[in-house]
Amino acid sequence: MRKKLRAMFFVGVAATMTACGGGDDRDLNQAIQEIISKPRGAIKAPPEFKSIATYKYDAHHLRAPFSKPVDERAKQASNVKSVEPDLDRAKEYLESFSLSSLRMKGTINGADKQLEALIQDTDGELSRVRVGSYIGRNFGRVIGIEEARIEIIEIVPDGQDNWVERPTSLLLTE
Repeated sequence: MRKKLRAMFFVGVAATMTACGGGDDRDLNQAIQEIISKPRGAIKAPPEFKSIATYKYDAHHLRAPFSKPVDERAKQASNVKSVEPDLDRAKEYLESFSLSSLRMKGTINGADKQLEALIQDTDGELSRVRVGSYIGRNFGRVIGIEEARIEIIEIVPDGQDNWVERPTSLLLTE
């Protein structure tokens, strides 16, 4: 049985090989000769490179176009009282939170009968603050506590290398 299969295999291979050989390929040779006989095309030369005139920017020493002139800035700086945050002071716990993320939850009288406010942070922890305590990321200092609000003065940059005081308040939330 194996011999028959082997013999059939070799017969099939021989038949395939004879089908590929010989034949008439005159039309193929004729097409190749037509392609070769056609005139060859020319490649266009690349366009000529035109150099662009260079410009040296020499206005580094001039004032920026959108900043105020120096004279006006000096006038404003003299009118603004000099305020600076105390950067050497140790930060209090509630200064690590933004003021918008803190909630006033109520008030309580302290041991010295001074009114203190209860502030809830983002973790749900309650902290006591009193007048003079610092709160928020903008160097906010508590200047007054009432039953339903806390008055705060923040020290923020004014965009011209100065600091300004900005009053704000934190209202009681239920």
